[in-house]
Amino acid sequence: MSVQGGKQVKLEFSHQVFDPTPYVAASSHRPTLCTEFGALWSGDCLELLPQIKSDTVDTVFADPPFNLGKEYGAKSNDRRDDYLDWCKRWISECVRLLKPGGSFFTYNLPKWNIPIGNYLEECGLTFRHWIAVEISACLPIPGRLHPSHYSLLYYSKGKPKTFRRIRTPIAVCRHCGKEVKDYGGHRGAMNPNGVNLKDVWTDIPPVRHKKFKSDSRKANALSTKLLDRVVEMSTHPCDMVFDPFGGSGTTFAVCERKGRHWMGIE
Repeated sequence: MSVQGGKQVKLEFSHQVFDPTPYVAASSHRPTLCTEFGALWSGDCLELLPQIKSDTVDTVFADPPFNLGKEYGAKSNDRRDDYLDWCKRWISECVRLLKPGGSFFTYNLPKWNIPIGNYLEECGLTFRHWIAVEISACLPIPGRLHPSHYSLLYYSKGKPKTFRRIRTPIAVCRHCGKEVKDYGGHRGAMNPNGVNLKDVWTDIPPVRHKKFKSDSRKANALSTKLLDRVVEMSTHPCDMVFDPFGGSGTTFAVCERKGRHWMGIE
């Protein structure tokens, strides 16, 4: 249902698009976009999140603004004195949406993910991993160590309902083509599909080339490789993924490709 001119209007969906009505309150805003697998709403996530029903989402992925003063559009504010309080508000709502055993991922600067992780503990979530996503190139900061990673926090609502093992290719030298490690002489016992994914990701490429962004976007998009791992690790086909900060739509594009249902706000 949608409210238009003070009257409730029933939303009509064909069999070819995702129907969000089981997931939202009867008076919720009409989605801006519906596809075969998901629905996107346009607006302030703090206003729209309360309209989504509790215990309906298998995985939350959040890539909020980093409070660095970047330009995301006239309706956004990336320089907030109340940044952590603002984060706690949307985090509380996202935790409410998660099903028991659901997974919560948030991507941010280490500076912010330390207090955010503490708050996730206060919300009753269980710590799984601090994943360090290496930055391939950034400027050094005077008086400090050279920052070289972003933080991807991984929590779950109790024991994870889904945790799918991911394997990565065995590293080889780019010059000679030989493997760079001998694995303690046990190479013959290694899984032919590769090695277990580590909590330090050095192979996530930045999306910086202008051909991957419109002229109006001044902020970097996330690599589909990062979202592919998050989705593959924590969901099965037809599970529900929610992203409160849709941005360039990387989460939704990956879900479409991998057959996951999705809902998002931007």
